[in-house]
Amino acid sequence: MIDNETCRILAGYHRWMNGRLFAAAATLSDDERKRDRGAFFGSIHRTFAHLLWADRTWHGRFVGTLHPVAPYGADEHPDFDQLARERERTDQVLVDWANGLPQAWLDAPLEYRAASDGKLRRMPAWAAVVHLFNHGTHHRGQVTTLLKQAGVDPGVTDLAALPGLVERL
Repeated sequence: MIDNETCRILAGYHRWMNGRLFAAAATLSDDERKRDRGAFFGSIHRTFAHLLWADRTWHGRFVGTLHPVAPYGADEHPDFDQLARERERTDQVLVDWANGLPQAWLDAPLEYRAASDGKLRRMPAWAAVVHLFNHGTHHRGQVTTLLKQAGVDPGVTDLAALPGLVERL
């Protein structure tokens, strides 16, 4: 189980890393960002788009406002600048949500319909939150590799590098 402070830290890390990786990707041409590099979603751009879709889908489940885009969202925002703006907006929504998250909500079960098959699922809400942030970390790891293959160093990605988290003695 996790507490609401953990959610705030994870939401902050999520926003920080998304911002850093989008900035790194912005140094590439649009063709390079959209080039199929053999990843699960093909390109850097489509992987970013999937992450945005997933975050909006899970957050929608959390707050009772479903995200109306077809599963996996890889082509929802074909323009990189628009995708980056929507990413920033969604990251702020997640940070604001985490900042106001009651512990009682985390301790309760969450019911939702899976995008893959529409079937009803139930899991602990805290585990769904962990999944949202873990899913982001997983796909950002893919983006990090794709950026490195494109000649862009995304830098340190560790949670311990999050500004303000670790006190350096």
